[in-house]
Amino acid sequence: MKAMTYRGPYKIRVEEKPDPTIHHPNDAIVRVTRAAVCGSDLHLFHGMMPDTRIGHTFGHEIVGVVEEVGSSVETLRPGDRVMVPFNIYCGSCYFCRRGLFSNCHNVNPNATAVGGIYGYSHTTGGYDGGQAERVRVPFADVGPSVIPEWLASEDALLLTDAFSTGYFGAQQADIAEGDTVVVFGAGPVGLAAARSAWFLGAGRVIVVDHLDYRLEKARDFAFAETMHLHEAGDIVLALKKATGYLGADVVIDAVGAEADGSVVQHVTAAKLKLQGGSPVAVNWAIDSVRKGGTVSILGAYGPLVTSVRLGDIMNKGLTVRGNQAPVKRQWPRLLEHIQAGHIRPSELLTHRFPLEHIAEAYHVFSSKLDDCIKPLIVVGEE
Repeated sequence: MKAMTYRGPYKIRVEEKPDPTIHHPNDAIVRVTRAAVCGSDLHLFHGMMPDTRIGHTFGHEIVGVVEEVGSSVETLRPGDRVMVPFNIYCGSCYFCRRGLFSNCHNVNPNATAVGGIYGYSHTTGGYDGGQAERVRVPFADVGPSVIPEWLASEDALLLTDAFSTGYFGAQQADIAEGDTVVVFGAGPVGLAAARSAWFLGAGRVIVVDHLDYRLEKARDFAFAETMHLHEAGDIVLALKKATGYLGADVVIDAVGAEADGSVVQHVTAAKLKLQGGSPVAVNWAIDSVRKGGTVSILGAYGPLVTSVRLGDIMNKGLTVRGNQAPVKRQWPRLLEHIQAGHIRPSELLTHRFPLEHIAEAYHVFSSKLDDCIKPLIVVGEE
């Protein structure tokens, strides 16, 4: 089969790899029809995440058609059109029973924190991802779901990570009715978080970014106020002024490890790998939220120590919550919103590339070219 393979930082190509096979009676093989490139994939592409091995196939946003199932799979059959959450999880361990699918205890021997993730280095289990013609899906009775007939594949694709993660970020922030919510980052996840904040009762939503076209998308898609990072000067002071000098009730960090804003932090994190990512965005969140407020962290960071303002968290009495989204937990409510016409997640997709041109997709997305919000990868026929 054809598959995207990692060859080192900033180097990927499409190669022939062996077709995946059933390893366990509860596996399925899915023929991928649509995939996407996620901002988290860029952390791998840029060499930010540890133990990203040569030859690994990225991609954790996957829809496709079931091609083969193991002998114990009961919920799927060949020919089913399915959406596959980015989490790989067993469904029965201590954490899965509590809905913490992203923290499954049985699928990732390399970590005690995160569970398994498709195509996200060996720190998350080493599973090959879906930027390929086929993908092996473990625990097929637990993770993937048959796509409702009325749901377009490209809307389903956005539910496998980006939109569900944004919704989760707003959800874990415990937004109260009338709250002022600030979102750092107007990428797909930040835009989804900003749009979702309204569903959860926000009275005001402000999105901060440094790119004009993404701020325009925040106004059009998320109905948010916007603030340009570079035009605002001191962004924390600007947000304090905009909130009556109290600070926002909730701040969502949808930027993560590669935030701009501090040369020292960027060099020690992105270049020298001395931190698990630049803490600039999360520190802005800590500084711009009000005392007693909540910071919700969606941005991906590595496991190393970062220079986060722990003293300010304690002295301000903040609640800080973060996790990889337990995607499938968000689906019932999001499907209701889609069916009611409240949202159309596929509006976040701006570019389409065939699998053969996936290196161009990474380049365009990484370099913020051609007003790219999120690239879709067309892999096969539906």
